[in-house]
Amino acid sequence: MPVENVILLARKLIAFNTVNPPGNENEIARYVGNLLVENGFKVEYIPFETNRLHVVAEKACFGEIPPVVFTGHFDTVPLGAKAWSVDPFAGKIENGKLYGRGSSDMKGGLAAMIVAAILASKDNSPSGGVRLVLTSGEELGCQGAEHLVETYGNLGRARGIIVGEPTANTPAIGHKGGLYLNLETSGITAHSSMPHLGDNAIYKVARAISKIEKFDFGVEKDKLLGFPAINVGKVNGGMNINSVPDHASFTIDARTTTKVDHQKLLNNLKKELGDEVSIETLVDLKAVSSNENDPFVQSVYAACNIRKGAGGFPKSMPYLTDGSVLQPAYGGVPTIILGPGQPEMAHQTDEFCYIKNIEQAVNIYKRIILKLGEK
Repeated sequence: MPVENVILLARKLIAFNTVNPPGNENEIARYVGNLLVENGFKVEYIPFETNRLHVVAEKACFGEIPPVVFTGHFDTVPLGAKAWSVDPFAGKIENGKLYGRGSSDMKGGLAAMIVAAILASKDNSPSGGVRLVLTSGEELGCQGAEHLVETYGNLGRARGIIVGEPTANTPAIGHKGGLYLNLETSGITAHSSMPHLGDNAIYKVARAISKIEKFDFGVEKDKLLGFPAINVGKVNGGMNINSVPDHASFTIDARTTTKVDHQKLLNNLKKELGDEVSIETLVDLKAVSSNENDPFVQSVYAACNIRKGAGGFPKSMPYLTDGSVLQPAYGGVPTIILGPGQPEMAHQTDEFCYIKNIEQAVNIYKRIILKLGEK
């Protein structure tokens, strides 16, 4: 495969079925790793669960200047209940669009960063070099990145992080954090004709949800990320229509800003809901935020042909990324979400990515690696 053909590579990556669960990212990780080895990169494979691998690859990462770190994930979400009009793993091209599960989220971005890294370091190694941190297990809450940070001892340094999630090639310098919770109540079962003999767990959930609807975070607005938000997304309870339920549960998705301390939020929720509700943390990811005036951020803006002070900036994204894990792991360096995918196409039936955006992303990523446009 000619390495310059980023669309061919994107189609190849789409052909790997990495729907999570279960992920099965081993084969795609080996394929990408072999391609990088063939082009002079040092590659390490880090095992993660059964048939799953992370890949950390680097080239010319030596000296005093830290490299730019590009990160992306191999896994995708399931296909969904609605039937696709195209084969989700064929990488069909039509009317300037590349179709397939993961085309926007985020195998188009993966292909672009891989090709850009190879081309930028093909002849003369860029100062500081380039590192690729490619993870398995992102879609269900960045568990893969957390595992990588906890178990891998050679992440090195970074002058900045580029997260290749879908932004239609418009740089965003942050996103909200996420605190996913499972809440449960217990009761005593009884026949529904004699409810006074039981203790209805669903009523307890109902009271708790009513409080959540009115919950006040009590924090000021974040200049980049706005206000935090909270949502009840799932409710379960009851055995049958003629029994008093002795167990019920619901979930909370809290989207947080830099103004929200997650432990304090948990404590406030426990205080608000009382002892009749138990809380289990499923996902705990902090918000990502970067200083727009940082030289690395400005160099990325320049690579995207965005003038300083341009209207509509800075931008942030509504979704979570591995940046929540990697930014603190790299000491809080500027972290920018920047990828060719269409944000509105992520997780959709008949997902697609514009071919021109993938090709444009290669050039943007190359400019970032080579520090073109930096003062």
